[in-house]
Amino acid sequence: MASKASIAGHPVHPMLVSFPLALWYTSFATDVVFYFNHHRSLPLISKFMIAAGIIGAAAAAVPGIIDWLAIKNSEVKRIANWHARLNILALLIFSVNLYLRMQAGSPLVGRSLRIPFLLSLLGVVLISISGWLGGALSFEHGVGVAPQHDTPEEEVAKVRFP
Repeated sequence: MASKASIAGHPVHPMLVSFPLALWYTSFATDVVFYFNHHRSLPLISKFMIAAGIIGAAAAAVPGIIDWLAIKNSEVKRIANWHARLNILALLIFSVNLYLRMQAGSPLVGRSLRIPFLLSLLGVVLISISGWLGGALSFEHGVGVAPQHDTPEEEVAKVRFP
């Protein structure tokens, strides 16, 4: 099933989803490094990466929802529903995480980043599982993938790369 949200035949959701994933994984890695060397700038870097990931996730959700609406097969829809649920939960967790980081030093959070760190860990686990489900949707069930047409061998041989 070709993506309903595409630009020049290229699905938009996989283009956009890479950004929040990379930002959130890197924010978690930055947190891990912070616990070993306590460099003051690392929590700030994590905070900005989480914020950018939230924006990116919201942007990636729009074409994801458009593709979700086009799914007709009930088994595929069930997988897509879990993919969406995990992503929504991860987005909420990273949003709470960002809020707590913005409140660092307040009586609510204190100076410790243990709770935000644990939220990042949980968020990374959720986006990993969700990413696996998203891969299954694309690679096993063809969601967002245009049907392939058989190309004769002689046509393939004519393709040249600079």
